[in-house]
Amino acid sequence: MELTDAGLIATPIVDAIKDKIDELSLLGDSDLVSAINEIKLALHEVSPLKSEPVDCVLWVKAERVEANDYNPNAVAPPEMRLLETSIIEDGYTQPIVTFDDNGRIEVVDGFHRNRVGRECKPVRKRVKGYLPVTTINRHRAGRGDRIAATIRHNRARGKHKIEAMSEIVIELKGRNWSNERIGRELGMDQDEILRLCQITGLAELFSDSEFSRSWDAEGEVEEGDFEELSDDVERYGEEATLFRTVNTSDPDRIFHTFDKWECHAAGFYESSLDGVPKDDGRELYRQFLSDEKRFRAALVGVITEWKHSCEHYLTNTAMNRVAWLGQASACYEAGLPAAYCGGFHLLSKEQQAAANQMALDALNEWLTSRGREEVTMTEATSGERQSEIY
Repeated sequence: MELTDAGLIATPIVDAIKDKIDELSLLGDSDLVSAINEIKLALHEVSPLKSEPVDCVLWVKAERVEANDYNPNAVAPPEMRLLETSIIEDGYTQPIVTFDDNGRIEVVDGFHRNRVGRECKPVRKRVKGYLPVTTINRHRAGRGDRIAATIRHNRARGKHKIEAMSEIVIELKGRNWSNERIGRELGMDQDEILRLCQITGLAELFSDSEFSRSWDAEGEVEEGDFEELSDDVERYGEEATLFRTVNTSDPDRIFHTFDKWECHAAGFYESSLDGVPKDDGRELYRQFLSDEKRFRAALVGVITEWKHSCEHYLTNTAMNRVAWLGQASACYEAGLPAAYCGGFHLLSKEQQAAANQMALDALNEWLTSRGREEVTMTEATSGERQSEIY
């Protein structure tokens, strides 16, 4: 290889460093690894490529590396065994991507490489209890950024658990990430984001811890409630159309995909209304519900004009249908997204009871007009099994 002018200038420096390197052989393994790490860090500081994490790969004790609590990537046993064989035979060819939080090293990508280094005795012995790590750029050190980095690393390989991905999307929305940012950071389209919200956390987009239980949906969704989409590309469109929420065993349940929901088009799931602060939005919500004439008229509008939304939600006995009707009415009449539903808590107990009763009356009117039986308040707000899904 020909040396450039810069290479000729650097040669004396390199020779001087090599002379010193020989002295490292006098150190024990632990001290030697520490010294090499320090040298790598020093070189990294002057590297023209120091903005790239892979420019500096360090060896750290496996006990210092902690798995994250959000990784949605699943590797089947055969692939896990293949990874173990690969590291045994070929060595570590990829570092574990981590985040360093004042000495606490958390895995961003490489959870399974981390496991092999810890659990596989031949590998652990060979690497002397160390793991190769690289650290993501510090300006991406927030939890949301770390989650996004993990998803980006994972999506091109392995298999995401649907329920885990849903929880991640909900957490990011709870950190005030917009759907647009989630899509950009995680490589998702808006339809995928909405489907993931629909699976396990849709209610969390518009729930409040102080919100009265009679207008909130609580419960849990189990893995068995969903049929996983296949890898058959030709079937994907058909399967997406048939995508199911909870309560799928009910023969009287009517399903519609989200693109047909009138409430979705009206902004029901937006996080805010034209930048209206949450407290102001709650007050607007309270004013709407306290005006019985206005609220009753809006309920009529919802059950007569929002055909697909009502069929999809009001036939789901596993959710709080009274809450949905109240939130849907506020969206229908005042354009208020369900994110402001905490305004219900600002009503007096008498006003809450009146609002509940009006919503129940509207629900029963809708049910009986379609040949279905009326329900009690308990049945309308709880059902045999509540769901987090609206």
